[in-house]
Amino acid sequence: EVQLQASGGGLVRAGGSLRLSCAASGFTFDDHSIGWFRQAPGMERELVSCISSSDGRTSYSDSVKGRFTSSSDNAKTTVYLQMNNLKPEDTAVYYCAAQWLGASRYGYWGQGTLVTVSS
Repeated sequence: EVQLQASGGGLVRAGGSLRLSCAASGFTFDDHSIGWFRQAPGMERELVSCISSSDGRTSYSDSVKGRFTSSSDNAKTTVYLQMNNLKPEDTAVYYCAAQWLGASRYGYWGQGTLVTVSS
């Protein structure tokens, strides 16, 4: 059974930091990319970060570039999203998802974890 378990959300003040974790199981971790998405109330879902488990390459949306860092521990099949200098506009439910390297879309999704940034 495929599982993506996101955790680490919470309430933090603006300027603070949080680290999200995404524990993956049930599929071949090394040939997937893991993306972090977020969705705020009334807003469309946004891809904020992606990391390739095969070579560690990362990409970020402009809205988080320089503040968020994604990393992967392949031995633990876990991906992290370190979020620094958080802003109120980062408030959202954050989801992790997995995309096979040869696919065009994310096929596996985890449940979300809520991040709330107070001003």
